[in-house]
Amino acid sequence: MSTVEERLSALEAQVAALTEHLTSAPAPSDAPPTPEGTFWALDGLKQRLPADGTGAVLYTGTVRVADQQYDWQYGRTVDDLLAADWTELAGALSALAHTVRLRLLREVLGGRQGTGELAEIEDLGTTGQLHHHLRQLTAAGWLRSVGRGRYAVPAERVVPLLAILAAAAGR
Repeated sequence: MSTVEERLSALEAQVAALTEHLTSAPAPSDAPPTPEGTFWALDGLKQRLPADGTGAVLYTGTVRVADQQYDWQYGRTVDDLLAADWTELAGALSALAHTVRLRLLREVLGGRQGTGELAEIEDLGTTGQLHHHLRQLTAAGWLRSVGRGRYAVPAERVVPLLAILAAAAGR
């Protein structure tokens, strides 16, 4: 049987080896990008594009809210975006252009999904106004009915919604 001193010495050696390993190991992949790697997503996009093209727009995200995980990536070429009929987007964008609707989206995304829960929030107006806003968001595809009086932001809309908000904030 080993002595206490021998066991302590062995533990100290293990701690020293672990410390050496951790301090010499590269940064984990989930670490924030270094200044040299600030545009890592952009660099990856550029590598996939033809040299003679006009470019592309890419948005991507991984989001965890209300115990749900959303991973999303979407990209379009600049030619496709410029050739599209932007007037078709007015309904989806105008549905976001109201303070109550933005508040509703934030609350639903955060887990308050029932109309009863939403009606308890101050400054949202009457029950009739609440239902009007919920209908507007549902018609534009920002919300989906998930049962009687319950709503959710569709999974495919979570990252796009947050990307729009980030773009509107200028960040």
